[in-house]
Amino acid sequence: MRLFPLVRPVLFSIEAERAHRLTIQGLKALPLRAPRHDPRLAITVAGLDFPSPIGLAAGVDKNGEVPDAFLSLGFGFVEIGTVTPLPQEGNPRPRLFRLREDQAVINRMGFNNGGQAEARARLEKRRGRPGIVGVNIGANKDAGDRIADYAAGVTAMAPVASYLTINISSPNTPGLRALQEAEALDALLAGAMAARGVGGPPIFLKVAPDLAPADIDAISRVAIERRVDALIVSNTTISRPPLASANAAEQGGLSGAPLAALALERLRDFARATGGAIPLISAGGIASGADAYARIKAGASLVQLYTALVYHGPLLARRIERELAALLQFDGHLAIGAAIGSDMR
Repeated sequence: MRLFPLVRPVLFSIEAERAHRLTIQGLKALPLRAPRHDPRLAITVAGLDFPSPIGLAAGVDKNGEVPDAFLSLGFGFVEIGTVTPLPQEGNPRPRLFRLREDQAVINRMGFNNGGQAEARARLEKRRGRPGIVGVNIGANKDAGDRIADYAAGVTAMAPVASYLTINISSPNTPGLRALQEAEALDALLAGAMAARGVGGPPIFLKVAPDLAPADIDAISRVAIERRVDALIVSNTTISRPPLASANAAEQGGLSGAPLAALALERLRDFARATGGAIPLISAGGIASGADAYARIKAGASLVQLYTALVYHGPLLARRIERELAALLQFDGHLAIGAAIGSDMR
């Protein structure tokens, strides 16, 4: 893994999606070991004991092939998916683009995955292993009733998930983000909670960064009323800040460094709108301990990474953990919980 600076030029010479697939295949050969985490970074969210607030975002391990390999690399938790009730190919290729000069990625994958039955079978095999592994669920593109697809996903994946994330914020499935509107969201969450039943895993909701203030207030209100266990803020953006890369004009969701300011702004908006009633998880443009600490001080209990791994390599989670622990110590905090929302107080 320390050879990443030497390997990266080779990976970057390969088409982005193929390079990603080769990375997943390579991780299957990684020896598994129990990572050591700084005890000051342990945090309980939604009844789950996270050894570290640094998680792997959905989209990396779509089909749940290597969650334990990523836990071995130092992540405090891993979220697989997005998985849909039925397998689907996703959008036509090419659909994944590096923006090297911007430390960013644009994707229009379209929930390509092998389906929930396949992912569930894989996760069944890891029963009894330590580590928090969440499952991100979505609806099939051609579903006649997308709300029913989410309820079916909860039923299918709840037995093997530490938590479930309802993803209605991908910009690459036409009409999906309309489910963030208050009436549709209320119906969706009602169905998901009913499908979970009593004693099921926590349910998180992943929202888009491209929201108006009224949307933020409405989503927060519905999420609180329906007792969502956490909000993940946020998914990729369809907005386009100034970009230097040749692939800047590609359609799809933008992630990585250019998303950082918007993701932080949206986190602060949801922190104000929820008033501490729901734990917040921040994603988007996090590449360092300083980035993670800024999100925690703005109200996030946990953070998630994806695009930064492309540019900084597989040991990034460990580096961020070291940097985060040092920042915590510098500010005199004995535990990460003391820093959550400290900039908002």
